[in-house]
Amino acid sequence: MEDRVLILAPRGRDAEVIEGVLRAQGIVCHGCRDFAELLQEISREAAAVIVTEEALAGDSMQALGDYLGAQPAWSDFPFVVLATRQTGRRSQSALHSLQELGNIVLLERPVNPETLASAARSALRARLRQYATRRHLAALEESRATVERLNTELENRIGERTADLSQANNRLMREIAERERAQASVVQGQKMEAIGRLTGGMAHDFNNLLHVVNINLQMIARTAKDPASADHARRAREAVTRGSRLTAQLLSFARAQSLVPKLQDVNQLLTNLSELIGVSVGSRIEVVLDLWPGRVSAVLDSAQLEMAVLNMAVNSRDAMAGGGRLVIRTEVRNQPDGQREAILSVRDTGSGIPPALLEKVFDPFFTTKPVGEGTGLGLSQVYGFAQQSGGRAELKSAVGQGTTVELRFPLAEGADFAGDGNGGKPAGMPEGRPGMEILVVEDDAGVRQTMVECLRMLRYTVHEATDGLAGLRALEKCRPTLLLADYLMPGMNGAELIAAARVLHPDLPILLATGYADMAQVQQVLGRQAVLRKPFDVETLATTVAAAIQRSEPAEPDVPPLAVNDLLRMEKRAG
Repeated sequence: MEDRVLILAPRGRDAEVIEGVLRAQGIVCHGCRDFAELLQEISREAAAVIVTEEALAGDSMQALGDYLGAQPAWSDFPFVVLATRQTGRRSQSALHSLQELGNIVLLERPVNPETLASAARSALRARLRQYATRRHLAALEESRATVERLNTELENRIGERTADLSQANNRLMREIAERERAQASVVQGQKMEAIGRLTGGMAHDFNNLLHVVNINLQMIARTAKDPASADHARRAREAVTRGSRLTAQLLSFARAQSLVPKLQDVNQLLTNLSELIGVSVGSRIEVVLDLWPGRVSAVLDSAQLEMAVLNMAVNSRDAMAGGGRLVIRTEVRNQPDGQREAILSVRDTGSGIPPALLEKVFDPFFTTKPVGEGTGLGLSQVYGFAQQSGGRAELKSAVGQGTTVELRFPLAEGADFAGDGNGGKPAGMPEGRPGMEILVVEDDAGVRQTMVECLRMLRYTVHEATDGLAGLRALEKCRPTLLLADYLMPGMNGAELIAAARVLHPDLPILLATGYADMAQVQQVLGRQAVLRKPFDVETLATTVAAAIQRSEPAEPDVPPLAVNDLLRMEKRAG
């Protein structure tokens, strides 16, 4: 179809003659009846058109001009126009029609057949060159599209590789940051562990000192006849009680203190603690106690609750560098399940915590402070204390609006508050009966002397030993009514002495008098009732000893003999 030559010669036999000449030269041609058919065949592809000049007259040139104007860039459609011989110049309209055709060969009739054939072949060659240009342009376009596609694929691969490299780099940076954070946490943890061990040892020795002071003050109070001396002793014992509370706080800092839950008035505890909170947060922060008007009671360890409140207050202080307001609030709230909760909240007006960090605030060692300025243990201790006490801790915060930490505990209703056991002598303090002998094994001379004097005052027959080996030799000679031994002693410690005593006297009642930090593990092995925690007073000593002897009367041992192996393992871990 592209190699055809179209012929439009509407008058006479011109079309037949032209077609015969072309066919004789082997040129494919097609004769058109009118201009409309010519336009249709051109749109179906053709190589050239041979048209007589008189066929170009009329409005049909407009449609042909539109077609030629829409040709692609490579196309310049050739025309061979058979013009009528003119005696003068052509009219403007005729010239305009010829110019509209563009690429034309004008032949005046009559035309020699060879001339006509030559003009047709020339038009065909021109059209074939245009076809070649079209193929080159198509090839170029295809090449350009291929290059663009390859460039796009290359850019995509480069983008993907860059994204992979960026992700790998981000992962590497996160891993490096996480490793640095982990290393810093390890260093911090090692430091805290060392501080904890030091604190535990200091607490043990400090408990022994407090024990000696407390017992001697009680002895003075019992024997003093001067009211002023008795009053001095009472005030000194109050200081001992505060020192004992400080020791408990040190052990809590070392994370080695077991809970001693008692029914507590939360409002009263906060009132007593308010002065210490004010000193801890500084004068630039206003401390407000918003306490529930009624009774807010819960079964808690008072020392641990105080530490938790102080931790939260110090965190709030650090979040309010320019000063602010700290509100400590208590309330009783009914839950949907019908339970009632005692709620203690600490709210500050500090900088707040970003939402992305809210889920991490209770994680151990997580802190937003620079390395060396925060341990990341404050809120984790608060969370652990709340969970261990049967409650929960919740935190709400918004950047720029402050932070609120809530501690929720089951409300204890219809119960009486327990005393602290450090008051005056209760009526009917138990004393020993004739024949009751107690062996006291204690390496600290001052502690041993006060314990011996108190037991003798309670009318017990007391034998004493300076260490574990001396106590074992005493047990080999006789069987006392009760063995009262310290836990941490040089040479044979309390665990080893208990193991040997169980072999010699399986049903011997034993009390472990100790200020050792990890009381939870000690009590797990011997039971809570078989542990006498330092510092203690005369009343506690009397009731605990009497209870231990009474429990032993049915000849049922407190613990199986093998339980002391656990104490031995604990002693090895304690170093």
